[in-house]
Amino acid sequence: VEELVAKRTGLLLDPYFSGTKVAWILDNVDGARARAEAGELAFGTIDSFLLWRLTNGAEHATDATNASRTLLFNIHSQDWDDELLALFKIPRALLPAVKDSCDDYGECSSDLFGAAIPICALIGDQQAATVGQACFTPGMVKSTYGTGCFVMLNTGATALSSKHRLLTTVAYRIKGEVTYALEGSIFVAGAAVQWLRDGLHLIGSAAETQPLAESVASSNGVYMVPAFTGLGAPYWDPDARGAILGLTRDTGIAHIARAALESVCYQTRDLLEAMRGDGADFATLRVDGGMVANNWVVQRLADMLDCRCERPMVSETTALGAAYLAGLQLGVYESLDEIAQLWQCEAGFDPAMNEVDRARRYTGWKNAIARVRTN
Repeated sequence: VEELVAKRTGLLLDPYFSGTKVAWILDNVDGARARAEAGELAFGTIDSFLLWRLTNGAEHATDATNASRTLLFNIHSQDWDDELLALFKIPRALLPAVKDSCDDYGECSSDLFGAAIPICALIGDQQAATVGQACFTPGMVKSTYGTGCFVMLNTGATALSSKHRLLTTVAYRIKGEVTYALEGSIFVAGAAVQWLRDGLHLIGSAAETQPLAESVASSNGVYMVPAFTGLGAPYWDPDARGAILGLTRDTGIAHIARAALESVCYQTRDLLEAMRGDGADFATLRVDGGMVANNWVVQRLADMLDCRCERPMVSETTALGAAYLAGLQLGVYESLDEIAQLWQCEAGFDPAMNEVDRARRYTGWKNAIARVRTN
């Protein structure tokens, strides 16, 4: 089953993906399966639900990026997979139509906003950020830092199968042409800083972490592995738990704060090492999200990754990407090339750490990860 799912969908078999959730509902909610088979129920990801409500039930659709995350969509044939539907016992009639990322999705009901506003784009969160970062050329890569961290590498028309436990996904589909990506997901990035603030009460605000990190020359051998909900890519260890390692009598709040920020950089390197192992070759990483407002974090990313990191003028790249696609559908923009010309770099950060120090710190991280892994 795992091999079939990976081959067709590019995903790992995971009970948290929506395809398995639907199967559970149909088998455990009284009358659900009979109603589904009678065409009385509809399933969709959150975009489908919002579209249904906005159009007052006139549209039941999704786009290829959201469909690709359900465990039910064949990313190669670009259609719901009959064999997987049979495996999970899910009626095809339950599922939304799958359209391009920018397409005609109908109109908002006029009683919602006073006018029938056309809906011209649907796209997944990280895929939208990829568009907002204008990563349209194969080999371009972006990383978004919020509660978690998500790295996406454009692989063009090739659905590259990872040998290092990354996900293969649809980056976007425009005019029937599919662009694929490799994706790596980190469960905890900014959430580690939130934990320092709200859980341990070591800091009063996230902004305090930068001056704290800068106040010490190093983390003094302290590593934080923020596996609060397990480890994501490339480890996929749901039973791993977090740890702060290397504590001594000399350890202070500044060292722990610095270790929390550095953990994001180490985890990002884990993902990029996996991508490089799969054949990726890149010299620049485009970064966005709330965490990259911290200059120290971005410089440390550049140092640990040994590549240039570029922060865009517009940091809300997910919303920007969705808006770009809507504009493309409406004719505001003629092409992705035109959209790419709009991207501007607000600040660039080049690596400044020597290779010996970089290797020593990353070796320490790998040792820390080994201490918490269960697989």
